Amino acid sequence: MPDSVKKTPTWAELEDLRREWRKAGRRVVWTNGCFDLLHIGHIRNLQAAKALGDILVVGVNSDASIRQLKGPDRPIVPQAERVEILAALACVDCVVVFEELTPEAVLARLQPDIHCKGADYAPPHGKPIPEAKVVAAYGGRIEFLPLVEAKSTTTLVQQIRSASRLGTQE
Repeated sequence: MPDSVKKTPTWAELEDLRREWRKAGRRVVWTNGCFDLLHIGHIRNLQAAKALGDILVVGVNSDASIRQLKGPDRPIVPQAERVEILAALACVDCVVVFEELTPEAVLARLQPDIHCKGADYAPPHGKPIPEAKVVAAYGGRIEFLPLVEAKSTTTLVQQIRSASRLGTQE
């Protein structure tokens, strides 16, 4: 991706970029999440997603949507910092924030060629994918990324809180 393209475009700028990428035949890959405490599972999934195409766009849940999804104690890292951290990664081409709880509306807007989900969503026993119909409607496809066992932000938060409680009891 040219250095002149900023990694944190506005949605209007991203839509312009998407039109350019489509004309140039570039394959756009999308993945999204909270990315509250970045860990090795995130890094490996972002790298795997990037390997599927030419441009990796990462959607980041807003602080408000994370509170709705994860509760009042989350996010731990504010939205602007999460965006900056992700944008610093070599495998990430663009980072955008979305307010909704699921990415249906943003996928319909951007129409990436590939939408990546974690393997915990893979059929036949995976979690439901609310956005699957949107992706199918514009001709995109869903790819499933391998999970890194026992690596999640929720697990990290629990470990930190547990260690903190143990430390205060001494």
